[in-house]
Amino acid sequence: MAFFIETLIGGLMAGMLYSLVALGFVLIFKASGVFNFAQGAMVLFAALAMARFSEWIPGWLGIESKFLGNLIAFALAAAVMFALAWLIERLVLRHLVNQEGVTLLMATLGITYFLDGLGQTIFGSNIYQIDVGMPKEPLFLFQDTFQGGILVSLEDVYAAIVAALLVGALSLFFQKTGTGRALRAVADDHQAAQSIGIKLSRIWVIVWFVAGITALVAGVIWGSKLGVQFSLTTVALRALPVIILGGLTSVPGAIIGGLIIGVGEKLSEVYLGPYVGGGIEIWFAYMLALVFLLFRPQGLFGEKIIDRV
Repeated sequence: MAFFIETLIGGLMAGMLYSLVALGFVLIFKASGVFNFAQGAMVLFAALAMARFSEWIPGWLGIESKFLGNLIAFALAAAVMFALAWLIERLVLRHLVNQEGVTLLMATLGITYFLDGLGQTIFGSNIYQIDVGMPKEPLFLFQDTFQGGILVSLEDVYAAIVAALLVGALSLFFQKTGTGRALRAVADDHQAAQSIGIKLSRIWVIVWFVAGITALVAGVIWGSKLGVQFSLTTVALRALPVIILGGLTSVPGAIIGGLIIGVGEKLSEVYLGPYVGGGIEIWFAYMLALVFLLFRPQGLFGEKIIDRV
């Protein structure tokens, strides 16, 4: 029982991180109706900015406090993501208003390759470390209840708490603010939103910046765990089954989908892996996503598309 609970907790922790990456896809899709292939590149770019700024800040400003240095580095990285969002709107999205979805999709592919090259040019292509002070040592819980206790990674706990807080804040932002409602209006119809006074350029800058902040937080967490390297772009691929499962237009769906995928991966690897030769954790999420695409393509919480002919 203790081992099952330990595996379950590990799956929930991983699921929260998947949800965080998936949120970037959902945010962009809700505001523009396009699938953002650049989200993985944004995670890498933001993580590189954070890693390099945290290295450079002590030398630039003579700051000895690691906490203060990381705080300034995070603020500078957030400013970089805002500048990036503004440039994307000015140079790309502004010229593609009311274009076909496939046109916007191809534009995000171009942004992906541009960010990959720009990140290497500005910040370098080595493996960098991000140290934000998250504890690395394990924590043993319920030692009086279960023999040996339940092993939990403190780093995963801290990461899951940060992810949960950000997810909750974004959910409130979409549901309770005028800007959040404007984002949904823009996603439904660009021209109709403009006709009632919603400034499309402002909305797109906001949503790409918010997606950039989620990419930054995800990049910091994953970079702290694994190091900042160009394989971080593949983290976005792990989030694809999450949004297929939860629905491309649903923030709660990204959360629930991430938790289901995280728990399903861990439990299937532990309990089914020995019977199929292992490695089930790698493809479990994609098989589950394929089943949903066949029988419920809109996901658990996505909007069902009804075409009248």
